[in-house]
Amino acid sequence: MLPAFTSLRHFATNTMRRAVSEFRMTVQWGEMRGQVWGPSNGRPVLCLHGWADNCGTFNTLIPLFPKDWRFVAIDFPGHGLSSHRPDGCFYTFPLYVADVRRVVEALQWKRFSIIGHSMGESFSALYPEMVDAVVLLDTYGFLPTQVTDMFKNMRKGINDQIQYDNKTEERKERVYTYEKAKERLKAANPSLSDQSADILLERAVREVEGGFVFTRDFRINLKNIVNNNMEQCLHMMSLVKAPVMILLAKDGLFKTFILPDGYVDMILKSWTDQKATIVDVEGDHHIHLNKPESVASIITDFLQSHSPDKTESESNNNQSSKL
Repeated sequence: MLPAFTSLRHFATNTMRRAVSEFRMTVQWGEMRGQVWGPSNGRPVLCLHGWADNCGTFNTLIPLFPKDWRFVAIDFPGHGLSSHRPDGCFYTFPLYVADVRRVVEALQWKRFSIIGHSMGESFSALYPEMVDAVVLLDTYGFLPTQVTDMFKNMRKGINDQIQYDNKTEERKERVYTYEKAKERLKAANPSLSDQSADILLERAVREVEGGFVFTRDFRINLKNIVNNNMEQCLHMMSLVKAPVMILLAKDGLFKTFILPDGYVDMILKSWTDQKATIVDVEGDHHIHLNKPESVASIITDFLQSHSPDKTESESNNNQSSKL
């Protein structure tokens, strides 16, 4: 079923205003939601938020991009305004990839670019023929797990899920005042500015009698039961055929999220071998939301240098030179 775009509104930034419409798509367990910017015939760019965020994370960045591009930013299931997965279901990275595949099928996009904040790299590996460029915001793309931890994580994730399923009667949504909800969000995401927290809360909470409750599915916090080791991650990276740019924030995710010794060097070497563009920027994990002007031109230049028309033209020229 093709998605419907409703509720036209305008989102104000410090620099400009730009029309954005709501994305709604029916899925077997409910609906997936998101936001859309730009003309229907514009260059297609899919924007994928990070874990526990929502598509509002792109609200300040997208208005700084070319106006003739078409942006679709989605709320993954269990995040933002999208439906939660069915009872008994796990939240795993392969399922998120399947979610993206459903979305592009509904959009009828054959080839597009991806901007991902901690997400997007796996789809580019599994469906390389569909992706013409990838921008990764403060992530190495693939985060390997030591083999000895993979099965510990699986066991814990299964146990956590069963324990959650068995406490149906004990589940109760906690009601917050808006300010308390904001405090909780910022406590979990210290890098968020006040304005950025307000933006994410547009889709992260809903109003009920007495205050606000969070919209996210608690199960996204349970241990992910599907992990990849270094060998698997390196193989997945080798499957990515699109040009890749990685923006690493100086005070970003990897200042607190520490990978095992040697892992970072191996990942960066693999990306370098694939001629990925790696850019270090001043800022934190949410720099694209807090200070979008510091990365917007970098991303625009990269995507313009790898536009579908330019890539096709270069390919044709290379073929002609061989004749």
